[in-house]
Amino acid sequence: MKHTCNFIWLRLILVSGLVLFLPQGSWAQSNKIEIVGDYRYAYHDPESHVEAKNIAYTEAIRLAIYSSRVFSESTVRVVEDAQVLRDLAQKIASGYLKDLQVVEQSEKGRTVYCKVRAYLIPDEVKTFIEREINRGQVKEPSGLDQNRSLQILSVQEGKDGTVAVVYKALKRLDWLATAYDGSLRESANVMIDFYDDQGILVSSDRYPARKTSAGDDVMNPGEIGLHKFSKPQNARSYRVWLVK
Repeated sequence: MKHTCNFIWLRLILVSGLVLFLPQGSWAQSNKIEIVGDYRYAYHDPESHVEAKNIAYTEAIRLAIYSSRVFSESTVRVVEDAQVLRDLAQKIASGYLKDLQVVEQSEKGRTVYCKVRAYLIPDEVKTFIEREINRGQVKEPSGLDQNRSLQILSVQEGKDGTVAVVYKALKRLDWLATAYDGSLRESANVMIDFYDDQGILVSSDRYPARKTSAGDDVMNPGEIGLHKFSKPQNARSYRVWLVK
């Protein structure tokens, strides 16, 4: 009997130790929730099949985010402002969804259908929404760059050695509209310069904003995108900008 009790206590100590030393990231992953959304879209001329698929994909993601409890509970104060809700959902889609997948896609005639599944961590999303609302009813920050094609919404340096840039399309951006001189070619790129500790330019990079996360080569007005630039090891500062 004594040996049995000792064995039970030993098991409790081992289990407690495992719980105590479980990495925080594991707790965060275990707290993630699944979201699912779908959307059916009927398109007409002059819309293309690719545009219709992109719209169905984007709207399916938006509805998946809307359906989550954390989103509905965190946006009570702005629930009557449809544009604010849409902007919040687009920003969440750009940086807070995990393992986003298309689980079903179909088309019948000129109607396309898309169903997506993703995961999010409620605490992260709740903190983000509260911060956006508290800083002024989700108004976009002043002082960030803008031209006739794009607006930079936020810039954030990550611990993984990247600089994440969130931007919004102000005009329709596709290959045809951005490929030639005199068009939107230069103004449709997100630009970044990296500098060393002496303020000397180390390298520059650019990203065509029309390259969406869905893999399509088009971005419609009002859509929000995200791109992560790799930061050189010897860079100490950077500047994100747009061609005027």
